[in-house]
Amino acid sequence: MEDRLVELGKYIRSQREVARISVRRLAELAEVSNPYVSQIERGLRKPSADVLQQIAKALHISSESLYVRAGILDPDRVATVSVVDAVRGDPHLGPKQKQALLRLYEQLRAEAAEGMGGAEGGRSAGEVGMPRRRGRLS
Repeated sequence: MEDRLVELGKYIRSQREVARISVRRLAELAEVSNPYVSQIERGLRKPSADVLQQIAKALHISSESLYVRAGILDPDRVATVSVVDAVRGDPHLGPKQKQALLRLYEQLRAEAAEGMGGAEGGRSAGEVGMPRRRGRLS
């Protein structure tokens, strides 16, 4: 077994567990067989880029993160990760938490854009500053 495949499988399994879906459900969502997903998670099979893309879509994570782990994409050639991709790829957040964070992020970006007269001053999506707030965030 190749170490890279084992690590890829562990990562996919952890993302599936964070999403709280079964191997069977992931297989359905990714439109691949249940045994194939199980073999990928155990590091026994090397999935194609297409299968990785389907799995990433089903898990709501970045396909590039799977490509790098599978050795398909060179990590040095990957563009800077956007805030959205980073949130979607975070293994410690569940789907509801990711969705809430992304909604908040988009709201803050919109507020920042309004505060600058609709222009973001040449900043990239991940560089927009957060407005200062007092009290709790809801």
